[in-house]
Amino acid sequence: MSSTVRVGKCAGAGLAVLFFLLASGVASQAYAADAGEEELASELTVLLRSARLVISDNQAAINDPGKGDKGLAPDKVLSQARENYKKAAGKPLSNAAAGSLQARSQKAMLESIGEVMAKNQALINETGKAYKGFLPAVFARQVAESFSAKMAGEIVVKLTAPKELIRNRTNRPDEWEHSVFVQQFKRADYVKGKPYFQTVGSTFRYMIPEYYGATCLQCHGEPKGEKDISGGLKEGAKLGDLGGALSLSIPTKK
Repeated sequence: MSSTVRVGKCAGAGLAVLFFLLASGVASQAYAADAGEEELASELTVLLRSARLVISDNQAAINDPGKGDKGLAPDKVLSQARENYKKAAGKPLSNAAAGSLQARSQKAMLESIGEVMAKNQALINETGKAYKGFLPAVFARQVAESFSAKMAGEIVVKLTAPKELIRNRTNRPDEWEHSVFVQQFKRADYVKGKPYFQTVGSTFRYMIPEYYGATCLQCHGEPKGEKDISGGLKEGAKLGDLGGALSLSIPTKK
């Protein structure tokens, strides 16, 4: 059975947030998830979106060719991400028990956000260049990859999208993710903003769908087929259309 969790305000890059379902042949049944896993998945996805929102809110500054220091040092972004998280979740980031999976995953996510920002400072602050390619989606993908590497298989976070919307092949949905997009998120009666979670074999899986916001349409909107600022072809999307999802996996201990 799927169930809803509190979802924070969608972080920019234009996407709003939500998730997925089972596929016949992929999993035999959807189960109510352990509360700890559900809460942890919600916390991590809201935190990642909260950091991504900082990048979205500062896209104009990032792409300003006449401005040097954009004021997006790692500590500044982390501070604002925590503020965004507090607004989205209705409470500060929790103080997890030392050594727990929650504490280690919080640390890994915050470190990944800071490290991605540190790595991209020269690009972000470059003068004489407008479009830099440091988009909210690029930031989120780099953070997700860094986080997953730090967690060494304990938790994996991935950005994905319906197959027809994939631009970066590393984001291609797996069989289960594809089934959730098709059987759940694309249904006319699916509740927007509702995450879907399920235990598949020995892995807890959680997806939260994301929808195109106004800023996303600059690259993904109309007219379909026109080149966007990055050189990609616009998909012809409209405000509020399903654009992708954040996918999280946690191997369960039996």
